[in-house]
Amino acid sequence: MRLKPPQVVALSFLTAIAVGTLLLSLPAASAVDGGVGLIDRIFTATSATCVTGLIVRDTPGDWSPFGQAVIFILFQAGGLGIMTLSTFFAVLLGRKLTLKDNLVIHSALDHDRVYGTKGLIKYIVGLTIIAELAGAALLFLRWDCTQSWPLHEKITRSVFHAVSAFCNAGFSLFSDSFTGFGSDIYINLIMIFLIFLGGAGFIVILDLLKGVFSIREYKRPRFGLQSKIVLIVSAVLIIGGALAILGLENGNALAGMPVRDKVMGSVFQSVTARTAGFNTLPISRFAPPTLMVLALLMFIGASPGSTGGGIKTCTFAIVAATAVTMGKNRDKVFMFGKTVPRSIVRRALLIFILALAWIFLAAVLFAAVEKGNLGSENIMIRSFFEVTSAFGTVGLTTGITPHLSTIGKIIIIITMFVGRIGPLTLALAIALKEEKLDYAYPEEKVMVG
Repeated sequence: MRLKPPQVVALSFLTAIAVGTLLLSLPAASAVDGGVGLIDRIFTATSATCVTGLIVRDTPGDWSPFGQAVIFILFQAGGLGIMTLSTFFAVLLGRKLTLKDNLVIHSALDHDRVYGTKGLIKYIVGLTIIAELAGAALLFLRWDCTQSWPLHEKITRSVFHAVSAFCNAGFSLFSDSFTGFGSDIYINLIMIFLIFLGGAGFIVILDLLKGVFSIREYKRPRFGLQSKIVLIVSAVLIIGGALAILGLENGNALAGMPVRDKVMGSVFQSVTARTAGFNTLPISRFAPPTLMVLALLMFIGASPGSTGGGIKTCTFAIVAATAVTMGKNRDKVFMFGKTVPRSIVRRALLIFILALAWIFLAAVLFAAVEKGNLGSENIMIRSFFEVTSAFGTVGLTTGITPHLSTIGKIIIIITMFVGRIGPLTLALAIALKEEKLDYAYPEEKVMVG
């Protein structure tokens, strides 16, 4: 039986999770007496491969250097995309790509161009290496000036966090994430830049690079529709999210902090909520309205073809534009002087509906089995937040993740997997065949609203 591209993508992630679980099962991977339980190993491997960052075990405390290296490899591979990475090595070895290879990469990257795959893969891997090395170098230079850690720790932590930030993975070698660097503007800016770059999408970055060269040649830069949507929606979400956090938490989690730290913390948290999962502010202290704002940012997530999750900025923008179009009683969706194809509109609406349905179902089940951990106060909000964080492959938590029951962990594991490969991709992977109809039933009106 031939596997369809979405099935190949889903299977590649499942295989990576299985291999990661086996490696984390080795005695050398654990730093605790008696080792780490099976469900925690599966949870960690899934979280790393799906670049989520939710943890049930303290990364620097419960995993040995070997275990941390396994986690590092998993989120590097998961951030790039398993198929992207394997295709890159196939290209290096000189293997010719078949039409099926091109279709699989097209499915994995959500990219419209089927041909030119070799050049695209080389560009993606090259950009990733350059961005991660530059980020690691900047982090090292800063920590070399401010921290008294041994040299090997500075190098290890710089590389680990640069890759984790670019891949929007959220894993940290600090038990409290980046709360210890909330006042360090340099560390904040470096991490924000890496997170944004990884979450913008490789196609958008390529457009930006072309725009820079156009300006250097005194030409007007031209951006594709996807790049325009991504840049504008990202800017609105980052600024809007930061203002919301600043306003809602000014007398709560931000109380007593200098104005500069309040602004910087709000911006950092707004950026990282888009799928990175690092935090410089205590999420457990956030008020319910702030948690809902973060949940919205996590639900929307990063952009198509990026290392992040969520329904994606373009999906959200198209759904919003469709609502406006329907309100104006038009039959076509226009954005920035372009017409969005109906097939794309239908796909965006389906992704939006499937994502909402999954999160609602998972949140209800999660709340039902985790009553003891969630407590009686704001139980549904905390449940919704945790599930949305898993679906958006973000990794933010109110502090309950390490205390989940086995069933609760399984719900989060499945949600992380669905969120990483996408609900539509999963639906297409499960579907045995596409049904094409050459007939229609008579129409009849139904009252709605």
